[in-house]
Amino acid sequence: MTTIVRDRSDGTSGEGPAAALSLENPVDVVAEALRSDPRLAQRVVVRPHPLVIVVRKDSAAVIVAPGVVWDRARTLLKPFAQKLADGTASLLLFGRPKDPDLDSALDRGLASLLSERPTPDELYVAVAGAFELVDARSRAESRGKWLSRYRYELGELIEIAKAISTEREIDKLLDLILEKSRFITGADAGSLYVIEGDEPDPLRRTLRFKLTQNDSLTFDWREFTVPVSARSMSGYVALNKTALNIADVYDLPPKSPFGFDPSFDAKIGYRTKSMLCAPLLSRAGDVIGVIQLINKKRDVERKLSNAADVETLVVPFDERSEELLMTLASQAGIALENAILYAEINRMLEGFVRASVEAIEQRDPTTSGHSRRVSDLTVGLARAVERADRGPYREVRWSKDDLRELEYASLLHDFGKIGVREEVLVKAKKLFSYQLESIQLRFDFAIRTLEADILRRKLHMIEKGASPADVKILDEEYAMRLAEYESALEAIIAANEPTVMKGGDFARIEAIARETYSGIDGVARSLLSPEEVKSLCVARGTLTPNEIDEIRSHVTHTFEFLSQIPWGKQFRRVALIAGAHHERLNGTGYPNRLHAEEIPLQSKMMSISDIFDALTASDRPYKRAVPIERALDILQYEVKDQHIDGDLLGIFVEARIWESVVEPPRSR
Repeated sequence: MTTIVRDRSDGTSGEGPAAALSLENPVDVVAEALRSDPRLAQRVVVRPHPLVIVVRKDSAAVIVAPGVVWDRARTLLKPFAQKLADGTASLLLFGRPKDPDLDSALDRGLASLLSERPTPDELYVAVAGAFELVDARSRAESRGKWLSRYRYELGELIEIAKAISTEREIDKLLDLILEKSRFITGADAGSLYVIEGDEPDPLRRTLRFKLTQNDSLTFDWREFTVPVSARSMSGYVALNKTALNIADVYDLPPKSPFGFDPSFDAKIGYRTKSMLCAPLLSRAGDVIGVIQLINKKRDVERKLSNAADVETLVVPFDERSEELLMTLASQAGIALENAILYAEINRMLEGFVRASVEAIEQRDPTTSGHSRRVSDLTVGLARAVERADRGPYREVRWSKDDLRELEYASLLHDFGKIGVREEVLVKAKKLFSYQLESIQLRFDFAIRTLEADILRRKLHMIEKGASPADVKILDEEYAMRLAEYESALEAIIAANEPTVMKGGDFARIEAIARETYSGIDGVARSLLSPEEVKSLCVARGTLTPNEIDEIRSHVTHTFEFLSQIPWGKQFRRVALIAGAHHERLNGTGYPNRLHAEEIPLQSKMMSISDIFDALTASDRPYKRAVPIERALDILQYEVKDQHIDGDLLGIFVEARIWESVVEPPRSR
């Protein structure tokens, strides 16, 4: 029922004769009409001043005053200025004001102008319209706030989506997902679980506690696993693929299949209250993780220092928080799935590279470990180049992908050796083993032939009655020829070693090659074939020029093989870098005789590492390891011959890359 309270201008109670209505006073007439109109039921009418009437409905108000108040007593409206300004109150004036400019009145909430003595119907329509105007303004403001909030949340979700979709490292991505989930919901703390296991039955999988965050506390934690089971909240969410919103985990519904273990709270001195869990789903709808948010706060800036703070500041997660988390979780699940796939592809690529290196080393056991050492040395040099503060490379910077690309190229720089004959690849002596065996058999046959010839001649002489002295001459001849054969074979065996030969050694081999023996068919044959002579006359190392060319062809094979692999944008130069590590600055390298400006910087670094390791490696059967100091001297000669980059070698030496990256093999 409508009530009216009359106040005097001095603010005292309006009881008694002095407070009686004067029906000649328009304000009293209006007040009485408002009080007695049954259509304004559920309204409260007050008179804070004899010239001001306030009609209230809940938090809304309509201020009714004569026009004279607007003309000469606006200060009477000052107590209502804020409500008029924010739209929770409207102004009605009866009796037209003399002020012709009513724009300011409209700006201050004027809803209607009435006659000086409005009828009850006019008053009712005006008051009802004023309340409707307040409601409309309230709805508009609410929509405006909702729209602003929606735009803000949408903007945040878009920014979050951008952030999580570009992060490829799983640990950083998980941290980002949890951080953003807490941010958009106002959660004080949270945890993130990741599903492990590929079993079709989800109950045979596990949840790994991967990450936790807390704005109020700092504490030590470690990863652990729990079974996927409805007995835990995270397990329940994983099994049912649905969100779980708990107002107070210490007061769970009686029939809840899950429980809450308070031991963690007790251990760190925290009070978990409200909790919101959501699943992270893959594109196929499989659960790959669970987000668990804890303690939604009224004021996100406040910390929860004790249980009293929790009771005061923590509220349940509302429906909007749940909607936002599910929206973010759907994005995060796909981003996490992509990151997992990216990590799997990286592991697969790493496995392929390692297997390829192992294949190379199995084909050429004499260089086992070379590829790994060259990779370590080259990447170490690249990092040192990045630290350089002077010289032509002081501006060089590498991304993480650049260094990974360089690592792969270095590991696979000799992969083309799979296209080289194994006997050439592992050739430790100048002659292949089967060639030396053939020569030894040939000499054995020549000696047996000599022995048979001497015996036949002895028998012939004895039959003719030769003296013992004559027979002895044949024995001396046999001994001399046998010594010559043995000496020749020793010379061949000596020449077969991968030592540096002198000119006289070549002449000795050529002389042996001119000697002959009689075959089974009686035809004279050379003790050495032209191919064997060519091999034995190699001046340095064990390879003939043709075999050197065959070995060098491994670079071409490397490039062709690596070019067939779809490395992707970030590793697209692997084949180019690996295929140029034998080029020289002056254009005399192979296979393409590139000049300095055409050789990738990465290849120039790899050249230094490759030569250094080849010199200092102690596992080569055909040479001794060169001491570090001697190897560096040889590299300096390579700089003088314009084969390698002197600035890069200077960085290599100054940073002593061989010490920080690999333990150099000992000389022997």
